[in-house]
Amino acid sequence: MAKDVLRLSQIVGTFGPGAMVDLPDRSVLVGGLNQWDMHVRGAFQVIEEPRLTGLLEERLRGTGRIADGKRLTLRTPPIDPGNPRATFVPGVAATVFPTWFVCDAVVETNTGRRRRMVRWNELNPNGRSKYHDEDSKKDTKVSPLRFVCGCENGHLQDIGWKWVVHGDRACADPMWLEDSGTSGDPRDSRVVCGCGNTLSLEQLFQPGRLGACRGARPWIGSRDPSGCTQNLRLLTRSATNTYFPQAATVISLPRSSDELSRRTADFLSMLGRAESAAEIRVARRMIPALSAALEGFTDEEVFACVQRLTAGGAADTVADPRVAEFEVFASGHSLIGENRPNALLHAETLPREQWDPHRDPLLAGIEGLVAVHRLREVVCLYGFTRFEAAPTVSDDVLEDVGLAVRGAPLGEAPDWLPAIEQFGEGLFVQFSPEAISGWLLRSGTQQRARSLLDGFEAWAARRGRLAPEPRGAPYTLLHSLSHTLMGEIAIDCGYPASSLKERVYALPPAVKGGPVRCGLLIYTATAGTQGTLGGLVEVADRFSAVLRSALTRLELCSSDPVCADHDPTTSTDDRALHGAACHGCLLIAETSCEARNLFLDRALLVPTMAETDAAFFIIECDGGAAGN
Repeated sequence: MAKDVLRLSQIVGTFGPGAMVDLPDRSVLVGGLNQWDMHVRGAFQVIEEPRLTGLLEERLRGTGRIADGKRLTLRTPPIDPGNPRATFVPGVAATVFPTWFVCDAVVETNTGRRRRMVRWNELNPNGRSKYHDEDSKKDTKVSPLRFVCGCENGHLQDIGWKWVVHGDRACADPMWLEDSGTSGDPRDSRVVCGCGNTLSLEQLFQPGRLGACRGARPWIGSRDPSGCTQNLRLLTRSATNTYFPQAATVISLPRSSDELSRRTADFLSMLGRAESAAEIRVARRMIPALSAALEGFTDEEVFACVQRLTAGGAADTVADPRVAEFEVFASGHSLIGENRPNALLHAETLPREQWDPHRDPLLAGIEGLVAVHRLREVVCLYGFTRFEAAPTVSDDVLEDVGLAVRGAPLGEAPDWLPAIEQFGEGLFVQFSPEAISGWLLRSGTQQRARSLLDGFEAWAARRGRLAPEPRGAPYTLLHSLSHTLMGEIAIDCGYPASSLKERVYALPPAVKGGPVRCGLLIYTATAGTQGTLGGLVEVADRFSAVLRSALTRLELCSSDPVCADHDPTTSTDDRALHGAACHGCLLIAETSCEARNLFLDRALLVPTMAETDAAFFIIECDGGAAGN
């Protein structure tokens, strides 16, 4: 049914295994990978990305998140073939959760409005969308209860309402959810039992009030074999903190340009297990598509190519994916990748005369601009957390998967993970290492960086072990510029701002004592061809004007002077990670941001009414000069 259909990007994101999804008459929990329909021919496609596969194997092996001793593969979620005559459509299993419901029928009392609480097995067997009230002899519709409980290890379960209201005393009387206000505030709601016992929902926030976690994993169907030492905490079913997906993203880089490598790479997941040319021969005999693709090449040649690609994929994971991506984009080659319709990457380094024809001083700190005509983004879901998002990238450990192995698993030690590939286009901006180094040595920059670091340290102390590492001034500079450019580019090229994404490269020096390497990629990627229409690439010819317009907007925010005067050391929430940044200037849709709208400060970009000495860019009336 249409109402039960999700996009592939939603499954590898907000509604992955372990997430709750609201349906018209109930809420369901997306099942683990072991429960997906993946055993039918054509139910999924294998996504070949050796760099990402090798990285996940290296970081997640031995954590219980993936199977040990087996080669990991990336697969799309089950795909609807789009055939209305098909007798079976592969899908993702889901179970009803929570199993507690409240009747829509309201009973007015002297103390408030009551609605009967019932279990899933008490509903009418026909559709299980109504409850038959024996007192009124009527059927009433029901809605899933909006409260469940879980722990920071990702475990999830129904609240034991009988236990929290009565303790260890058994009681068979019915229970009601009673509201005395209209705001939905927990203090205005309580659970009332027919025996007279009551419990305010506000009491459920007390530590330990819901009891100890038993390690329940209903999306997998078994309890955590490692157990759990956490106390259960209250969760509002539809709140955003019930599910934070952990996803690793890479931009595919060009493989070898020879024809055999291209053909072999398309079947690397099945050929990668071959240990001899004889096994290649058997695979070609059994799989017609493989035989046709490798026609004209000997088994020995194919086996040698497989070994080369497998070794190359493993070698690429030694360095962080961002390092490899930066080195490719910043190589300076006039042609990067291949100019063909099915290329994984096609980009070109533009001559400076094209994007900076008048030698604008504002662009002095920018070393190069790369037009990315075609790119492939591969996103893989490898886990999730609840209550708090896992730490993301840092300056020293660049890929978030290096830190976020603490989350909950997607299945019972699977040997594959769900992933999607999307194609698009983009712009890569490379910064001059000398300009960045000079900017970092300025006293104004160092004072501003110290203020941002003080705010971060105070925030991290409150979060404890969940805090990531500090990002540093170069990352905050690039991240802030990326946000303001995305907003300006959306106005200029016609792409909606929410469809643009960023990838920030604030990398350590390649050699000890060398300069930091900085760049940013602004791109768009979709499952179809909408992301390769050329609008983003065309911005390159107007880059100077777009950059100037974007920076000019930042000099004054509609929330100034409050925004410009913000002191991160005085904040107790995520605002402690911001300098001068708010919804009026730098914050964008979180689907476009790689760091959840954290680590932003426009004072590092341009002078503000509160800070003038830390700006990398200086805009003057008759021109601009990079403050480097």
